[in-house]
Order: sequence, then structure tokens, then C-alpha cells
Amino acid sequence: MRNEEQTGRRDVLQHSRLGSAGAGLASTSTANAVVGAEVEEDQVAMADGDVSCDVDVLVVGGGTAGTIAAIQAGRAGAKTLLVERHSQLGGTTTTGGVAFPGLFDAWGNQIIAGIGWELVRESVELDGGTLPDFSKVPQRHWENQVPVNMFLYAIMAEEKCTQAGVQIAYYEFPQAITETADGWQVDCAGFGTRRRVLCKQIVDCTGGAEVVGMLRLPRLREEETQPGAMLFQIGSANDPGRGQLHALYVHGADSSNSRTVTKASMTGRKAVLAKVREEKQRLMHLQSEPGFRESYRIVGETMITVNDYTSGRTYDDAICNAFYPVDLHSKTGVRPKPLKPGTVPTIPLRALIPKDGRNIIVAGRCVSSDRLANSGLRVQASCMAMGQAAGATASLAAQHETTPLSVPLAEIRKLLREHGAIVPGDASPG
Repeated sequence: MRNEEQTGRRDVLQHSRLGSAGAGLASTSTANAVVGAEVEEDQVAMADGDVSCDVDVLVVGGGTAGTIAAIQAGRAGAKTLLVERHSQLGGTTTTGGVAFPGLFDAWGNQIIAGIGWELVRESVELDGGTLPDFSKVPQRHWENQVPVNMFLYAIMAEEKCTQAGVQIAYYEFPQAITETADGWQVDCAGFGTRRRVLCKQIVDCTGGAEVVGMLRLPRLREEETQPGAMLFQIGSANDPGRGQLHALYVHGADSSNSRTVTKASMTGRKAVLAKVREEKQRLMHLQSEPGFRESYRIVGETMITVNDYTSGRTYDDAICNAFYPVDLHSKTGVRPKPLKPGTVPTIPLRALIPKDGRNIIVAGRCVSSDRLANSGLRVQASCMAMGQAAGATASLAAQHETTPLSVPLAEIRKLLREHGAIVPGDASPG
């Protein structure tokens, strides 16, 4: 294991304006144009590429945890901006194609609910799918995974963000971060766009705690990461929300930077092509990139160890539950180690707060934890629960003009309950 700090240095992006070519594009039409989807005028007016935003909460990363964090912050009344480098929300569930999030239940009871479950449940219902019966304890943990239509999930997540008043900026990512008297100045960039964000709180949901790295706060990473999974379908058509895609391991898959993601994506696609030639069947579906299991984790105010996780330790500052076997993948495969009957791990607020950090909180697989604990914590339902907790905490910290660690725990738990979350010690909603 190594402790790395990211320098935060970024290449300077050259600023260009949309000239006469852009004007020509504006008048272009096609015979099959669809009427009814309009771009808001304030976005059209930003032709010079310079944008400024003053918000309470900036969520970086619109994946499993970030989408839920943003919705929670927005619903709590915080002015919220969500920055996502890809073209859609959902992360592992959508871009990665692992469209069977779990686990929301343990030992016959639902232990994770709230906004993440709301989005999953409504996606399944709109798609005419079936939800598992959480009152029945399955023989194998994966039997209570919830298949969702990844395409429907992505646009419903976007709808819920919009309804919560969350502004979304796709294709953008922070390039520089400066501490201010009131919080942060975050300079983001995308193609044709330079955005300056003034915010009170940052929620880092990048998967690998990339904002934490830019701030030169300590992170942990293994010398060799778990393999990623390239998801595809050959032979028969993909039936979204009704089954799982085929998967190939991508050994050495690393989501730390654009270079390693490029390498992992090309390696995965090469393996799929070889599989198609070997099987002599049609390729019917292919995800745009692998699903990544592991990268950087923060060094938080506390660290969840595998003993804490497998013993079901209830922390004094527990803000959500988690549940999944210890699930470490290697070159020889994976042998999940189920938790003992009745065991339900919890996640403390301090594991979401970088050590010595101020006005920043994380959520998702970068939670402060050792490698084995992280192999169980990194799954989608737990990340959704962390995201909601982080969004609630950040919104309250912005409201009180304080840091996440200084927000009264009782207020965080009260806000979470108001928005449907299950706080450790609460009864299942039934």
C-alpha cells in the first residue's frame, strides 16, 4: 500500500470562442429532427465559454454516490451544482453497466432506503420490472440484487436532480482549487467552457477522491488494483433491467487518470473482440468503459477496518448502514466471504471526512477504509447511502457556515430521516 498525494497541477486549457462556424451550426436542421426538446437560453448565451457560479454545495462526480448527494443537498434547500466529466449520471450503474445495484437488505430487513432506493424502485416500477422480497433471506447474496434498466435509470436520475433544483454541468472537471474565506474557488473546464465556481462545501464523489488529491490531502492506494469488468452481450440482444450482461476481467484496471482509463478501456475492448471472434457470434451490446472496483481511498478522521466491518461495529457517529460480503477480486477470481448472520456494518461520519480537511466531505468507494473492508463497502447501495449522508451534512454545514465535522450529529440524522433514509438503529420501513 502506498500513500500518495496528487499535485493538483493541471494543463492550462486554451480558451476559444464559438465563431462563424458555430453560427452556421445553429441553423442546421435534419429531416428527422425531433421537436420538443429545447436548450435553455442561459446556456445558449454562454458562447464565450466563461461561466461563473456561486453555490452552497459543489458535488464533483455524478456517479452512484454523487447523484444521490446532489439530490439530497438540493432537496434540503442548498443551492447545488453537480459536475460530471461524462455525458450522463449513474456511474457504475450506467456508464459501467453494473445495472444490478445492491444490497439494500440484510437478514430479512431493508437496511438502506432513502433517495437511492427511491430512484432504483421507481426505475424498476416504470420499466415494469420486479422488486425482490426483502423479508426473505436469500441463499446467496446476489439473489437480492435489483436489476434496473440502465438507460432509464440515467434519465430518471437527471430528472430528479432537476426537480431538486440541482444544476448539472456535464463534460467538466476541476482544474484548480483555492481556499477562500467562505469556502472554495473551484476552476473547472470542459471543451469550450471555463467555469469558476464559488462554493461553501465540496462533496467529492469522484470514486478515487480526486478532489482530495488535488488538495494534497493523503490518500491510500494499492500497488496492484482489483481487476475491472468489461460488460458486453454477444449472441442475443441485451434486455435491460431483466438480466446481467456478460463480463470479462480487465486486469490492472486503474481509474486514477485519463491515461490509465484509456489503457483499461482499450484492453477490455480488445478482449471482447477476441471473444466475439472465438465464439463466432454477433456483438449485441458493449459498455463504453470498464466498471472499476478500486483506486484511491482517503485517510479520514477514522478508518473502517475489516474487523470493524465484519463484526458489525456500530460507531457513535454512524450515519448509514452497509451490507455485502468481503468481496476482493484477483487474477484467480473471487470468493466472497459472507458476513455472519445478523451482522450489519455501519459507516461513521468521520470516515467520510478527510483528515485535516475543512469544508470537504467524500462519499462512495473512496471512503476511509482498509482494502478488505473497502471490498464490501464499495457496492452501490452502500455508496448511495453514503452519498445521501454526505449531501445532508454538506447542506447543513453550508447553512450553519461551519465545517462538516462540526454539524451536530442529531441534525444530520434528523434530516436523513426526513428524506427517507434509514439511520443505524432505526427499524426497517417495512
